[in-house]
Amino acid sequence: MTRTTPGAERTVVVGAALLDGGRLLAARRSAPADLAGRWELPGGKVEAGERPEDALVRELREELGVDAEPVDRVPGEWPLRTPYVLQVWTVRLCPGSPPPRPLQDHDELRWLTPDRIWEVDWLDQDVPAVREALAVIGDGA
Repeated sequence: MTRTTPGAERTVVVGAALLDGGRLLAARRSAPADLAGRWELPGGKVEAGERPEDALVRELREELGVDAEPVDRVPGEWPLRTPYVLQVWTVRLCPGSPPPRPLQDHDELRWLTPDRIWEVDWLDQDVPAVREALAVIGDGA
């Protein structure tokens, strides 16, 4: 009989608290239907054998067409639909990167200043991650 340890069957989803000039990038989902129209931190699933930081770089290139580098892991992780769990990193654009544009899974992007963060309808699971990311970057929630 094969036994797994608790948490062994989870899949990590990485999210980017992409910062530029004191603003945070929010991405509006276009799919699937039950998430469409709500906002999230961009990112995606970590593939087998991939480090979370490398997945984040890959996902941002695929979803937004940008070259970015992870800076720091935001403390904590947040449950998504089983078996997924969200981990977030602060991220900055690399010099010379093109500006972000929605390429996959999103139909709109917004750069939000700290006083406007809560003007968008964040996905429920992203709300605590956004709060924690704001605390880490020193803007408060």
